[in-house]
Amino acid sequence: MYKYPKYSIVIPAFNESARIPATLESVIACIRENGWDAEVIVVNDGSTDSTGQLVSDIAREAPEIRLLENPGNRGKGYSVRNGILHALGDIVMFTDSDLSAPIVEAERLFAAIAEGADIAIGSRWLASSRQTHRQPLYRQFFGRCFNAVCRMVMRLPFADTQCGFKAFTRAAAQTVFQLQTIERWGFDPEILFIALKRGLRVKEVSVSWAHDARSRMSYLRDGLQMLKELVIVRWNALTGHYSRRIDAILRTGETR
Repeated sequence: MYKYPKYSIVIPAFNESARIPATLESVIACIRENGWDAEVIVVNDGSTDSTGQLVSDIAREAPEIRLLENPGNRGKGYSVRNGILHALGDIVMFTDSDLSAPIVEAERLFAAIAEGADIAIGSRWLASSRQTHRQPLYRQFFGRCFNAVCRMVMRLPFADTQCGFKAFTRAAAQTVFQLQTIERWGFDPEILFIALKRGLRVKEVSVSWAHDARSRMSYLRDGLQMLKELVIVRWNALTGHYSRRIDAILRTGETR
């Protein structure tokens, strides 16, 4: 009989051939050193480099790893949702492929869930002294501005909505990600908005974090798109989209 893992770690990846081998080496070493019963799901988001082949090659020596292929380039939000809805663990989490938050920090998220949270979200700003390599000032400024807008527009009471380091009970993950509609950078505020609307307990946890200068996010281009997506989320809530969606899922047993 197949034994499901306790933890699932989802890593979205797009053209990550330069970083993915070291990332997976770190993740697998952490899993084995700490005795985690875990699987690692790498979601290849239509990469045009050798990301998929590298993950497949590494998986031959590391049975903890599974590779999922998106149908083309769909975005980080789609990739995270695809990975989490395919995850088998009792606790599922996602982390960025650059491991800006060291994977061992997942213990802090797991502990918050063990203490009763449905969702634990990593935060760079609850204890900013834990940042080992800070973002440039302009990125800090735009990030804080976006978070202020999230607080105002979305009524999200969190210091950091965008940290790519979040964990969920299996039940919470299935609830939230089946309702998610945003497929690119702006998905984080949406899943937190849905979680609070569904009455889930969300705990913000300070984590160590180091900025990676190779980040592909453009605060001008992607920031404007994320603001547009905040409006879409509020419109979805106003028009009852999420309520209708959960009703449809309950009726049909839909998992996608």
